[in-house]
Amino acid sequence: MRSHEDEDRRQFSEYFAARRGVVRHSAYLMCGDWHWADDLTQAAFIRVASAWHRVRDPQALDAFVRTCLIRTYLSETRRVWRRRERVVAEMPDLASGNDDAESVARRVAFAQALRQVPPRQRVTLICRFYQGLDVTETAVALGCSEGTVKSQTAKGLATLRKVLGDALPVPALACATEGKE
Repeated sequence: MRSHEDEDRRQFSEYFAARRGVVRHSAYLMCGDWHWADDLTQAAFIRVASAWHRVRDPQALDAFVRTCLIRTYLSETRRVWRRRERVVAEMPDLASGNDDAESVARRVAFAQALRQVPPRQRVTLICRFYQGLDVTETAVALGCSEGTVKSQTAKGLATLRKVLGDALPVPALACATEGKE
């Protein structure tokens, strides 16, 4: 019995090490704050760890983590104390790389605009354009109908266009995330 628990623990540790960065980055896109993203990531993986022994289809793990992350984020946006908390408008220092000032400025502008999109619409945009899910997969992840996904996507894109004007092509989630931290 002990070896089975050890094997589960090893498998979870490997999965966590491989996927933590991607999940954390998705969380950051949702909330716009690296510390809150760490909390959301931790909550999602705690839920996965507690259900690890029931995993039957390892191919479904990413979908399960995504669902845990989305539900945790949406739940926290409804909490009164979270709504009173203000996220700092300044972006954290970006890692140095081959980025020119213009591409960094575009990503910063896009990240700020994304934070102005309501939470449910923001999550829908992240699922559709950053995570590359189709309408059906997004509906499953969000626990809603495909029509809701379509309307939330349209409303989210409209908000981004309103905020950004002609500054960035929408959707530009992939472009906005190149400089991650």
